[in-house]
Amino acid sequence: MIPIEMSTPTNTMAWSESMDTLLANKAGLDAFRTFLKSEFSEENVEFWLACEDYKKTESAEKIASKARMIYSEFIQADAPKEINIDFSTRDLISRNMSEPTLKCFDEAQRLIYSLMAKDSFPRFLKSEVYRKLVNSQQDGNHKRWLPFL
Repeated sequence: MIPIEMSTPTNTMAWSESMDTLLANKAGLDAFRTFLKSEFSEENVEFWLACEDYKKTESAEKIASKARMIYSEFIQADAPKEINIDFSTRDLISRNMSEPTLKCFDEAQRLIYSLMAKDSFPRFLKSEVYRKLVNSQQDGNHKRWLPFL
């Protein structure tokens, strides 16, 4: 699991190192989410975050209710934020809903993470959203170090 850290402007460049670095940073996550919204694919990061939260659930009662919420929001056919996963993964999750475990979404989460890492993340790094953040950080650094400018 990736701990979420608070952002400092100097972290902006570090986000390009890996998607884990980006997702662990609150400002990075917010920027990535904004980018995904612009591409109409924010359900991917929302699902990933819901799974991260789900895996921390301790009460059996809450496991079942959170699993149903994730299933109805992201997995079932025509879900409001349906994610793009293969039939066999979707079917396996459906069968596990009668007795959900903390691992019942692991395969779908892995697929969505992989999709974001291979597809969305590289586009994010080339996006206007990211370029503006990096440029504003660099402008801020110049002003900080060169106050006469």
